[in-house]
Amino acid sequence: MSLLAFIGGTGFDLRGADSPFSSPSDSIIRTRFGPASITRAYLDAQEIVFLHRHARPTAPDIKDVPPHRVNYRANIAALKTIGVTGIFASSAVGSLRPDWKPGTLVCLDNFMDYTTNRSRTFFDERAVHIDATRPYCSDLRALLLDAASRENMELHDGGIYAGMDGPRFETGAEIRALRILGADVVGMTGTTEATLAREAEISYAGVSIVTNLAAGLLEQPLTQEEVLDAMHTTLPKLGRLFLSAARNYKDDLARPSRRTTREYATKDFEPTAEII
Repeated sequence: MSLLAFIGGTGFDLRGADSPFSSPSDSIIRTRFGPASITRAYLDAQEIVFLHRHARPTAPDIKDVPPHRVNYRANIAALKTIGVTGIFASSAVGSLRPDWKPGTLVCLDNFMDYTTNRSRTFFDERAVHIDATRPYCSDLRALLLDAASRENMELHDGGIYAGMDGPRFETGAEIRALRILGADVVGMTGTTEATLAREAEISYAGVSIVTNLAAGLLEQPLTQEEVLDAMHTTLPKLGRLFLSAARNYKDDLARPSRRTTREYATKDFEPTAEII
């Protein structure tokens, strides 16, 4: 089975008259890490799963969960439970590069994780060490880059994401340090999610929407309003990208991202069974 999920506000109106999707159905998936709310719909004959990471698990129409309180383990465990094999995820980021202006789309290829106050693994009782040299699935990245080419859409091939706790924006000193370390964009959600997807043996690719230049790159202070404005303006474009790439998605169990914990599997221990 090849079941693809979209995570984030991807710009789709699932129930509108012009929606390319049919038969949307909402449900709450209960996991041992807590509940998660999803929507399933069909793109032609292909089923797609939608998960809004900031939605309240039992009140999905309310999307106000701050990044440091998102139950990432429940979200990824829910997708694993229903058989998701691949994820396209969107994220809003600040740009550490002056040439990447608001509205820029970046197909991420690596990250730095500076989060501290959240659960970042499924394996608290046993040491399971996953390889994260290339934390984003190269095959799914290729699908997105090919789709961007077909859609005549600019999508930067590669970017390093710095993950921070939030909910505050970064200080000017933090941004200067991150630039020295080589980060290109900064956000509050992507690293935790990508790590858990890799532990769950789900292929994962992340596309970031630049919503603002990071602290210190402009003289005026950053506001939440400008972040939301840039996000809403660019989401339809990102939706088109995901839609085009999704039509060519096929699972492949030979992908490294789909075999992350195999070396730890024994007759008495199946790592991904610990997740669901």
